[in-house]
Amino acid sequence: MRRSNRTNTLVIVSNHVASIYDDRWVDDVLHYTGMGQLDHQSLEFNQNRTLNESRTNGVAVHLFEVFTAKTYTYIGEVVLADEPYQEKQPDVEGRDRFVWVFPLRLKSGAPPAIPDATLQQLNQLKEKQARKLSDAEVEVLARRQGRANVGKRSAKVTQHQRSQWVAEHAKRRSKGRCDLCQEASPFNRKDGTPYLETHHIEWLVHGGADTVENTVALCPNCHRKMHVLDDQGDKKLLVARLGAH
Repeated sequence: MRRSNRTNTLVIVSNHVASIYDDRWVDDVLHYTGMGQLDHQSLEFNQNRTLNESRTNGVAVHLFEVFTAKTYTYIGEVVLADEPYQEKQPDVEGRDRFVWVFPLRLKSGAPPAIPDATLQQLNQLKEKQARKLSDAEVEVLARRQGRANVGKRSAKVTQHQRSQWVAEHAKRRSKGRCDLCQEASPFNRKDGTPYLETHHIEWLVHGGADTVENTVALCPNCHRKMHVLDDQGDKKLLVARLGAH
């Protein structure tokens, strides 16, 4: 966050590429993590205070987002949609701490649609980042960032913001075998990891959660089967198998 006293403005950046923070859109409200990368955050710290008091201090808040490295997309002027709240997120050294999260909405209109190709490219980058972590690191992030209220943002179609940590955890938990048919993955990726696709037992569009308890790893054939048939027997089987882990 950067404040300009000359223009009486505050610029905030939600960096989806390099930031340690877990910012996400839910129903046109951005849940934006405050300043402070080490230890617990404070509402009295630097621009956290400015943002917290922005409804009364006359400061205009402008939001940028980063989807590709070093490219800043202007989203618009934002205002507080609700009171800031606290949640646990890791600091820059990986230790759990409390951060302040600011619910923000655009002052007017809806968030601009981001090209689907841009969001797909961002997801691919996060997939690569996830594959570099240990099983233990992936599980910690998956359990921390899995959410019942899945983030959504506008593309040419509404795109749900799935956690790549939850997806990677499901693939590693499967040990290279489809959670439905139990067969080994049909092939390996170029990096040698088994190719499996993640699937939400209760679909996100039906209100399902993006959590480790609702996410499985399937071979392409079973994944397509689940989307075509959505068989209740298969869903019950997957729930039972996840419960056995």
